[in-house]
Amino acid sequence: MPDYIYLLKNRLSLHQQNALQHIREAAREAGMTVFLVGGAVRDLTSGSPVFDLDVTVQGNALKLKKTLEKAGGKLWGEHEPSRTLFFRFPVGVTVEISSARREEYPKPGKPVYHWDTILEDLRRRDFTANAMALSLNEHSYGLLMDPLNGVADIEARQLRLVSNYGFLEEPSRLLRATRLAARLGWELDERTQTRFQNAKEENAIEALSPYHRGYELEEIGHEEDGLRVLAAMEAQGWMHHLFPAWSTASADAPGLEEMRKLVTQLQMQGVSPDISGASMHFLTAKLSPKDLSALKAMFVRPGFVGEWDNLDHAAREFNKQLSGKEAATPSATWKLFTTADPQAVLWLGLTSKVPAIQAKYKNFFTVWPEARQKIPHALLQELRITPEVPGYEEMISGLFLGVIDGKLETDEQLRAFLEPYSPPAPPPPVTVRRTRGSKKGGEAKTKIPVEEAAFDGEPLELDDEEAIEEVEVEDEEGEPEDSFPPVAKKSAAAPKKALSVSESGNGAAKAQATPKPEAPAAKVSPVAGKAGPNPTLHVVAPSKPAKVHVMAKAAKPTAPAPSRPPSHAHSPVPTGKKALPIKAAAAKAAPAKAAAAKPTPSKAIRRAAVKPPPAAKPAAKSTTHAKKAAPPKAPAKAHKNHEPAKKSLPAKKSAPARKHR
Repeated sequence: MPDYIYLLKNRLSLHQQNALQHIREAAREAGMTVFLVGGAVRDLTSGSPVFDLDVTVQGNALKLKKTLEKAGGKLWGEHEPSRTLFFRFPVGVTVEISSARREEYPKPGKPVYHWDTILEDLRRRDFTANAMALSLNEHSYGLLMDPLNGVADIEARQLRLVSNYGFLEEPSRLLRATRLAARLGWELDERTQTRFQNAKEENAIEALSPYHRGYELEEIGHEEDGLRVLAAMEAQGWMHHLFPAWSTASADAPGLEEMRKLVTQLQMQGVSPDISGASMHFLTAKLSPKDLSALKAMFVRPGFVGEWDNLDHAAREFNKQLSGKEAATPSATWKLFTTADPQAVLWLGLTSKVPAIQAKYKNFFTVWPEARQKIPHALLQELRITPEVPGYEEMISGLFLGVIDGKLETDEQLRAFLEPYSPPAPPPPVTVRRTRGSKKGGEAKTKIPVEEAAFDGEPLELDDEEAIEEVEVEDEEGEPEDSFPPVAKKSAAAPKKALSVSESGNGAAKAQATPKPEAPAAKVSPVAGKAGPNPTLHVVAPSKPAKVHVMAKAAKPTAPAPSRPPSHAHSPVPTGKKALPIKAAAAKAAPAKAAAAKPTPSKAIRRAAVKPPPAAKPAAKSTTHAKKAAPPKAPAKAHKNHEPAKKSLPAKKSAPARKHR
């Protein structure tokens, strides 16, 4: 289903939309509901050009006459029995406004009107493709009413009769079927074609009323290709009943062809004339003056006849403007072509033989439009001038007129003209970057198993009953360290920060930034083989400066183990990793001996002070080395070929102590 709100906005011209807006306002003031009906809805749905607008109101349409005249509409004619008004709005917009009704036919061609709702009005129409309506009211704008499924017949491109007796009741429908089939190229459905032939054989056309005879004759002149419709009417024999003197032999075919070419050129430059008057002139070019006068007298829109007769006068007035001072410059001439009466522009182009006038038409069609290619689109982009800028259309028009006048030829002239329309430059874009972690912040952390940490090339060894949980490595730049490349050279400028290990409620010791003053810090030996209450810690540091937090259970105080020859030699540090020693930072209550031990400074590792447990527990067998022990024991399951030790799972809290052989 098409979006009819979109079609009303984009398929109708601006002047047609303005005319509908005036009608909507007039109907609202009169308390009437208003609908777009008939051929306009059919053409919107099928995609055909919309030339005429048909509007129906629920109420007396004759009451809108004065209001619409004040709004700028010109009354072309009216038919009081059917309460129908024919209005002409500016720039060639023709509108037919009627009252919603239903019809009864006591005799063929003589209807009796009953004023009813819009749905009954749709059911009394000729063909289903014309029996559709679009609401133009405030709260239902664009709503489609299609009680007879006319959309399906539009898709099938066929004309289907609404009433089985439609051709017999109203013979003018025979003429409409012929005219619409010639214009649209559609066919009658099978039953409609049968009824058409039956009505034709019964001479139902003889009951045609004078009003509908004049209406159908005038409609030939409003067709886009009136000569083809006239030929179809003549082929069906309808012209003998309508107006016998008028036939295709009375038309000026070359003039009609020239008119169509000129109309195409005008439309390309934004001028859209109504061709009805000019088309009727060429269609009746060979009629005698007497027949021509009789034909005009039959038309139901006297205003149309007046516009037809006024073509020569309007063309002369436009000729004076083009020849006078008002068209001294190309830009002034362009404005005259685009603001004058389109019908006068068309008719002067068809009838004038003056070389100066023809030269201006040629410039308007071919020379001046080439100036549009000189519009500096790159400069517009540089100055940030887009269609969203206020006054964009006026600026483009002024730029074009300046170019055809030769006033805007150089880049300096163009820039000086465009700079006042340039909006201010937008603020520089804000680049959102990932926040880098600081040494104190600790935003980015990477957790690695404690077995991967080593200090001074020695593996980390803890007591058998200690539960090794994990080591948190905080990257200085806030990026997680998933891998540990070789450590860079040691730097003495690395900041010093003491770490302390305290026993938590669940028995796990978590790293803290500063030691608690109430307990003295124990010495942590950075060199393997030093005996002490705490295990010797060895951590392989990442390449970037990082803080290493060791979370482990506090070791039980044990006596130094007796010296014995080692049964297994510790594997050296794996290749590609440089071990760095711990910097032992003395806490406030740390003994002097701990402060005296000054390991080699390192950039990646801070000194650590390990806090002993509050109460000493019975000594247990420890895995720490004696003072004069052999080189440190290699991690569990180390390969002899100096391969890195495999990661071992952290020891559980209740795991028994292991003995090293």
